[in-house]
Amino acid sequence: MTSLDCCVCGAPFGRDLGAVPLGPAQEAGLAGCRPCLRQLVTRARETRDSGLARNAEQVRKDSESWESVRDHCLAQLDAVRLAADEVAKLAGNEEVPPLRIAWLSISLESAHAWIPDVPKPPASVGPEDHLLTNAEMLMYSAMTTARGAVADRLVYHLINEAQAEEPEMCGELECPDDCSGRHDTSHVDCGPDAIFEDLLEHGVSIEEPGPAPLSPRVAALFAPRPEEPPPLFPGLAEQAMAALPHLGIDPGDPEVLLSAAAAGLAAEALLNDPLDVIRAAPGGPDDGDVFAQGVDLYRRARKALVAARDGGPERLGAFTAVATDLDLPWAGGSGFTLRAASVPVTDFVRNVEQQVWTTQELMRRQGWRDALLHRAVTGVFKATDHFGMPGWPAIVDAAIKRLASLDRQSAPAELTDLRAVETALLHEPDRLGVNALGWLVRHDLLG
Repeated sequence: MTSLDCCVCGAPFGRDLGAVPLGPAQEAGLAGCRPCLRQLVTRARETRDSGLARNAEQVRKDSESWESVRDHCLAQLDAVRLAADEVAKLAGNEEVPPLRIAWLSISLESAHAWIPDVPKPPASVGPEDHLLTNAEMLMYSAMTTARGAVADRLVYHLINEAQAEEPEMCGELECPDDCSGRHDTSHVDCGPDAIFEDLLEHGVSIEEPGPAPLSPRVAALFAPRPEEPPPLFPGLAEQAMAALPHLGIDPGDPEVLLSAAAAGLAAEALLNDPLDVIRAAPGGPDDGDVFAQGVDLYRRARKALVAARDGGPERLGAFTAVATDLDLPWAGGSGFTLRAASVPVTDFVRNVEQQVWTTQELMRRQGWRDALLHRAVTGVFKATDHFGMPGWPAIVDAAIKRLASLDRQSAPAELTDLRAVETALLHEPDRLGVNALGWLVRHDLLG
């Protein structure tokens, strides 16, 4: 069975809307229209590209954070390695007393004990960092050499035998009264910095590693908060809430507000100087073309605004894609396309993009509801008689009454059945076609 309607938007296929088979077979299954498929492909690409951008940004942040942590750990390992090399040299110097060598050994062991465990890089950076592995091995090798050199000087024997009856270490260690005065290096904690001060007394200067970098979470607490962009229209909500009721719009009714905003956005696309230039040129759209296109853009604006509420301002791009499509025939069976216009349409396209951007930026800065209020005000002042506005049913009622009193012999056949005409005008005016709508506009029945 062949699909008769687009599986995405539900529009019927026909002369103006071709079908693109989606399978499972060329002649059977689902089908979609080109505008909908173009939007789906665009949305998929945007999702893919934004995902890649987020992943790349996360890898960059992880790499920067890891390099900071790695460099600090390398500095600690290198500092202790250099200290161990110097202690080994001093241990072989007969001019340095054995007791002093013992103290250097103790402070070196303390500095070594203060080195934290070598961190592991995040998965996004890589499984292993050879710089840290090599630095850790060199540091262990230097410590082994220093310990051997100190042991050759009988460090532990000399330091214990050289103590007085009231050992100096006992006061530092807060030993109990029955302490024998004999200690091991496991009892001593001089801190991570004492070794550098002790070596400095022997003319050896080693640059101490600085403090560890803050974790990204802690650093974020001290980072300056990004400045929020100023409101696009300060005081918009208060002013609109006060003005709209006097203009026939109830801002407390979500459906009325949404419809008025959609009408305002559609009006911004069609009721402007760039379109007036296109209409005045040979082959430009007539009254019926513009009216039918305005109805279609109203429906698309309404859907896009609802989508933007849940999916973000970027969803308004669907409205822009249709309103600026150069090859898409206008609604109501119109044969007009922007590419067929006899004058440039650059200003028209730029105006639509600018108006949609303004609505998107307003959503970002002030929220979805403020964007609706702004476009509802636009609808009141530029599209009072537009399809979707609260006063539209009254306009249709007046038009039907006047139509009944007119001589309709020259009118299009679509206007013969007044009941059908009224139903169409209330719900889908573009279903009457551009000829019938143009006739109604030219006879001042639809404003």
